[in-house]
Amino acid sequence: MSNIINSLLDTDFYKFTMGQVVWNKWRDVPVRYAFINRTKNVRLGDSIREEDLRKELDHVRQLHFHNSELFYLRGINIYKNWMFSDDYIRFLNGLELPPYTLAWNKDGTFVLEFSGPWSQTIYWETFALSIVNELYYRSLLATKSRFEQDAIYAAGRLRLAEKIRKLRAYPEIVFSDFGTRRRFSQEWQDYVAGVLAEELPKQCRGTSNTHLAMDYGLLPMGTSAHELPMVMLGVLPRHEEFVVRDAQNNVLDAWWQEFGYGLSIALTDTFGSDFFYQVAPTQVAKEWKGIRQDSGDPFEEGEKALQWYESHGVDPRQKMIVFSDG
Repeated sequence: MSNIINSLLDTDFYKFTMGQVVWNKWRDVPVRYAFINRTKNVRLGDSIREEDLRKELDHVRQLHFHNSELFYLRGINIYKNWMFSDDYIRFLNGLELPPYTLAWNKDGTFVLEFSGPWSQTIYWETFALSIVNELYYRSLLATKSRFEQDAIYAAGRLRLAEKIRKLRAYPEIVFSDFGTRRRFSQEWQDYVAGVLAEELPKQCRGTSNTHLAMDYGLLPMGTSAHELPMVMLGVLPRHEEFVVRDAQNNVLDAWWQEFGYGLSIALTDTFGSDFFYQVAPTQVAKEWKGIRQDSGDPFEEGEKALQWYESHGVDPRQKMIVFSDG
C-alpha cells in the first residue's frame, strides 16, 4: 500500500501563509506540538500499529519540495501581489522537518510530539493528523470483506451526491473544502475535491489542500489558525498585565503587515470571541475584509459580529464572515 503523504504540498494552505509570517518574524522561537485525541472512546493505539505510524512519519521527513511545487507557490498572486517571497521559497527549498518523539502506552493511547524552531516545526501538524486518521480508517477497512468495502465507498458517493443536490438548491451558498486534517484518505479527498470542482464550479470556491488546488486548478484557500496567538502568548513576557490582549493584537498587526487586505480574515475565538471583540483594534473592524467563526453557535456569533461592526460605525453588509466550525 502506498504512503499516505507523498508531497509536502499535501497540506493546508494556511501552513504556508502562517509559515511565511513565522519565518519572517519568529523563525527561531522554540515550540512543541503534541497530538491530542479528543475522541476519548476511540483507542487509537489499539487500532494503529506503532511500526506503521513510524513508517509514515519517517517517510514525510524524507520528502522535499519539487521545483514544480515551489514554482507553483511562487506564482500565486491571487491578490495582485506575489504572495510568497523569494527568500521564503528558498527556505522551503531546503526545509527538513524536525524529528518527532513517539511513545506507545499500554492503555491504548500514544504520545506523539514535535519540537524544534517554529519556522520548521509548524508544518508537522497537518501531516501528522492526516496520517493518524488514514491509518485508523485503514485499520477499520481491514476488518471488512471486499464487498463490504465496496459498499462503504458506494455509500460515500451517494452521500456526496445528496450533498451536491442540496447545495444546488441554494446557489447563494459558497464553500471551500477544508477536509485535509480529518480526511478518510488522501485518495477520497482527491476524489471529492475533483467532483465538487466539476459539479459545483460556481459554488465550490477552492480547497485548503495545496496539492489538490494545484492539480485541479482550484483556488488554494486559507489564512491563519489559532496557533499564531497561542504561541505568541508563550513568547511575550508573562508579567505584563495585558499579555493575552497583546498576543492577539501582535499577531493581527504582523498579519496585516505581511498580507494586507487580501488575506485579512480575522480568527475571533482563540481566546473567546467576546474577548476578541472587546480588545481588537478599530482598524480590524474598519479595514479588514472580515472574520472567521470557528466555534460557538453560528447565529449567536453572527449577532455578536453585527453588533461589533456597528459599534465601530461599520456597515456589516460590506464585510465577510466565514463559518468554519465543524
